[in-house]
Amino acid sequence: MTRRTTPLLRPGLLVVQPLKRRQCVACRQGPLTLLVLEEGAPRCLDCADLGHLVFLPRGDTALTRRSREESGLWAAVVRFNRRQGRYERQGVLVEEAALARAEERCLADAEARRRRRTRDARRRAAEDLRFTEAFAREIRRLFPGCPADRAAEIAAHASVRGSGRVGRSAAGRALSEGAVASAVVASVRHVDTSYDLLLMSGCARHEARRRIAGAVEARLREWATEAGADAGTAADVRAEPM
Repeated sequence: MTRRTTPLLRPGLLVVQPLKRRQCVACRQGPLTLLVLEEGAPRCLDCADLGHLVFLPRGDTALTRRSREESGLWAAVVRFNRRQGRYERQGVLVEEAALARAEERCLADAEARRRRRTRDARRRAAEDLRFTEAFAREIRRLFPGCPADRAAEIAAHASVRGSGRVGRSAAGRALSEGAVASAVVASVRHVDTSYDLLLMSGCARHEARRRIAGAVEARLREWATEAGADAGTAADVRAEPM
């Protein structure tokens, strides 16, 4: 089966950081650290008329945005991520004078932006705390036998901002029963069974899950039936993919 990859999108001028050693088809210089693909053929920045631009790595959003605004000509720099199967932005190429003007603008309002970042960080922290508490309450609703501190631990782990975990998925943010149950299953698997030891011993993931399935189901039944909870919740969770 052929692996599909994200296409190299072209919203504007695009420069590539190659993974392999490439030479310019025009001047034969190489290996190139940056290149432009023209009709599938690599060209160096000089031959692509971009040699006068300077590279600004990603990381400072304000400086990048202002450098693009100040620069009459700029290009996005991307590199292919083999693991993710897609091109990812590494920074931009901008005119050197434009970068200098952008740096002056950033220095002029650095304190105001610092205060704004602090306010935004506090707001996000408060939002994250409220969401984690709501996630823990939903765990306790579905699994009333789950200890409160364990529910809080599961919720905190699943809902870390930017983690890509189930709590941050669309379903997780909506507190869907499936997403919440999936977080509980994952926690039980790693904390209450020998799953991690099996993986470390070289056991295949699917085989490891099969071996500990009974222990996972037993813990889910325990948490679901305690305090008179409906045991059907545990049966529903067993089918949840992780």
